[in-house]
Amino acid sequence: MSWSLRNLLWAVPLGLLVSSPLWKKPVTVFLEPRGGYDAAAAAAYTQEMQEFLMEDVVLTFSSNGQRTWIVKAVEARTGKTDREIDMRGVDAVYSKPGNDPITVTSRRGLYRMDAKHLTLIEDVVLTKPVQREQLRTELLHYYDAKKLLVSPDKVRISSPSFELRGNRMNYDLSTKAYDFGGRVQVEM
Repeated sequence: MSWSLRNLLWAVPLGLLVSSPLWKKPVTVFLEPRGGYDAAAAAAYTQEMQEFLMEDVVLTFSSNGQRTWIVKAVEARTGKTDREIDMRGVDAVYSKPGNDPITVTSRRGLYRMDAKHLTLIEDVVLTKPVQREQLRTELLHYYDAKKLLVSPDKVRISSPSFELRGNRMNYDLSTKAYDFGGRVQVEM
């Protein structure tokens, strides 16, 4: 038999096919991936990739196509989930066309994207510059769906003409109405 180039072209693949039971098992073992799939490690890796930390952040919130809040923070990061933004050094302005602006500052803040819920914590100061009123509290919630500011903690509102202290407060931004709970003291 003559081993020309043409004969080798079909003889080599045929030889590999015929001898495959001899070499298939060792090659399969050699090419098999080492280690296993660890679901917990994969989840931790994915979760780690979703976290972020930013400095000098400006967030803009809008409602019905109109910008309502501009929130500036010295630092922002993801919260317990990637749908929460945890902020430090918060300085916010609520401005809606036709309404007077309201400024709010606090040491910390948390925004829950799904609920459209802004929580301001520690040394919260809400200022209505046109009315020359200033509200101080330790905890303030803003619910965008209801356009409602809620302080479940003690509040103190001061202006040139009065000073008010209350145990809790709701302020409806659409009607500009206050609702105080608990004991309320007013000095004129």
